[in-house]
Amino acid sequence: MAPPNPRPYGDAMADVDGTGDWYAVRCIFVSRENHSPGSRRLEPGEAAYEERITLWQAASAEAAIALAEAEAEEYADVVECEYTGLAQSYLCEDAPAQGVEVFSLIRRSRLEPDDYLDRHFDTGGEFQRQVTSDQASG
Repeated sequence: MAPPNPRPYGDAMADVDGTGDWYAVRCIFVSRENHSPGSRRLEPGEAAYEERITLWQAASAEAAIALAEAEAEEYADVVECEYTGLAQSYLCEDAPAQGVEVFSLIRRSRLEPDDYLDRHFDTGGEFQRQVTSDQASG
């Protein structure tokens, strides 16, 4: 369960007047216990990591990160997890709209595509459901 819609957070809001650029900020969270919301089905010694991307209108990447980190602390309290302290920002070249890119991270690797995806995105430990082409188009 996510907190209510974003709202001004702390002193970082002083840097924002609603006319800045849009930034997507990715924050990473960790939960080490099974609890609501949702069943995480963690085994002893396991942790669940969440990558969460939020949008912020701010005067700079630093201001956007400050807003996101303030919200991340509140989010962590609400969902009973821990904010890891990792925040990455991405300047959105266009205002939010259908199909606009809101985050991109490029990483160097010598892995082949299948191995790369298995290592970083499809490890088998993700909490996700399969979407069929019928569901995606309708």
